[in-house]
Amino acid sequence: MEEAQRSALRRGRVRLVEGLRPEVLWGPLQARGVFTSAMVEDMQSTGTRREQARQLVIDLETRGKQAFPIFLSILRDTGHGDLADMLDEGCGSPMSPPVDLRPVQLELPGDRRDKSVSTAERLSIPVQPESERFRMPPAPAQGSAVDKSDHRLVYQLRADPCGHCLIFNNVSFSRDSDLSTRAGSDIDCEKLEKRFRSLCFHVRTLRNLKAQEIDVELRKLARLDHSALDCCLVVILSHGCQTSHIQFPGGIYGTDGKIIPIERIVNYFNGSQCPSLRGKPKLFFIQACGGEQKDQGFEVDCESPQDETCRRSIESDAIPFQAPSGNEDEPDAVASLPTPGDILVSYSTFPGFVSWRDKVSGSWYVETLDSVLEHYARSEDLLTMLLRVSDIVSTKGRYKQIPGCFNFLRKKFFFLCK
Repeated sequence: MEEAQRSALRRGRVRLVEGLRPEVLWGPLQARGVFTSAMVEDMQSTGTRREQARQLVIDLETRGKQAFPIFLSILRDTGHGDLADMLDEGCGSPMSPPVDLRPVQLELPGDRRDKSVSTAERLSIPVQPESERFRMPPAPAQGSAVDKSDHRLVYQLRADPCGHCLIFNNVSFSRDSDLSTRAGSDIDCEKLEKRFRSLCFHVRTLRNLKAQEIDVELRKLARLDHSALDCCLVVILSHGCQTSHIQFPGGIYGTDGKIIPIERIVNYFNGSQCPSLRGKPKLFFIQACGGEQKDQGFEVDCESPQDETCRRSIESDAIPFQAPSGNEDEPDAVASLPTPGDILVSYSTFPGFVSWRDKVSGSWYVETLDSVLEHYARSEDLLTMLLRVSDIVSTKGRYKQIPGCFNFLRKKFFFLCK
């Protein structure tokens, strides 16, 4: 498919998701060779009408040069003429007449020996003229980069903006909270605002909120309709502590000194609480302490880089953990909890330990995260970049810190770079 056609689909995506009636499109799309029956079944299984429409628009971009004019023809035949006109105008040039072609089924290795392999397990190439027929490329070397367009392995970010990014930046705390001012946090906030805007997020920042106010804003975000968007991102910059938990450890403080468990924050966005984000990545970045322990590290053969210049300006975001009273045993698992699918929570430090922040340059974690995103977001997936962040932060200073994450993503996540 030509880039102008892809751009037209992306620009019109909100209207398409709102206006498409997928149930009348599946038959013609399959009959005219745009999708196979297995592909149609996969798209139908995504959920609601809006979710099916969204997946249809995403997958259409991968279906070759003839798929777009065929799609426009089908739209006009099924009473979607206004949407067809919108896409036609968005291309800026008249479409050539569509040529109906059936997709070619490619046999997976071993298919000749095992005829029990179902159609759904076979691969299909985009529809295109015989002269432009796809030729199978040589198998990539082991460990080589994954194909970003493969929706089976990679989350597809097509919308612009690709999703909401909500940043909570708590700097000043009430006197009776006994929490210190988080000098350097505004520097972290400015870096992340610029970075995530450059990565095609709609960024909104909220400063110095009480726990209840944070809770309200998170609920508002979870209640938004995310159907035309691809993901959601939450950043929390605050003091933190350990809390009792089942899935996600730690808690963060509002400016009034009250705690919000990370687990509660994350679960506002799970599949049952936020249906329009079902199947889409939800990312959380937490710059806050996980506890009060200071990690002095252990000896290694070579010295780690020295970060002694600003020793006096380094603070932690730690607040001691108060264990719950009582002697009852807590269960190891609760079967009724919804599965936290498509969620990643990145912590600035290992649970139980402090997270260091420099008054002048900001926190070690955010400074490193911003730098890694700047240099690698175009080429590496999120988990690979977070490994880089952990490695770099772990070498800083006399007291040690190592970021980590709880990963429930089902696919690789690549940021959408401008």
